[in-house]
Amino acid sequence: MNWLSVRQIPNLITVMRIFLVGPTVWLILERRFDWALGLFFVAGVSDALDGYLAKHFGWFSRLGSLLDPIADKLLIVACYVAGAWIGLLPGWLAELVVARDLVILLGGVVYYLFLHPFEGQPSWISKFNTLCQIVLLLVLFWQHGFRPLPTGWSTGLIYLVSVTTVVSGIQYVHLWGSYFSSEVGKRRHS
Repeated sequence: MNWLSVRQIPNLITVMRIFLVGPTVWLILERRFDWALGLFFVAGVSDALDGYLAKHFGWFSRLGSLLDPIADKLLIVACYVAGAWIGLLPGWLAELVVARDLVILLGGVVYYLFLHPFEGQPSWISKFNTLCQIVLLLVLFWQHGFRPLPTGWSTGLIYLVSVTTVVSGIQYVHLWGSYFSSEVGKRRHS
């Protein structure tokens, strides 16, 4: 793979986003929510930029299709764990977010190892869950870094994230289970 090719710009942006995870977590642990919000915003802009470049110029790659969701999940999960560590978020919520992503990851690995490679597409509930997770972090960083917002905002978002996390996790388990059963059934009858 030629890393100097202009087609690799989206992948390089994604790698830079991965490198933002460590400093963002450190800022959360140091309770520098204003700066954490800034880095989280930069990560969001970089995500939009690499997606735009890939779509607009057709600079898609297998590596990019793997790195992009990894970068997104690393940032979100790391922020939830760090937030729970310092009491910004309830520990049970961070555990729920991590457990859902681990179940999805393990399901994908099992599917890949026992059947074949796959192209996963997130469902609308999964996209909504990710949006809710991001909005909750933005609200908490703003609330603790700049000025308080009504308490109900963060509380409502915490429960919305918990519900969408559970529902999207169940949907993935059902979907992967259906795919797996279907593929195994095809192989038995072949």
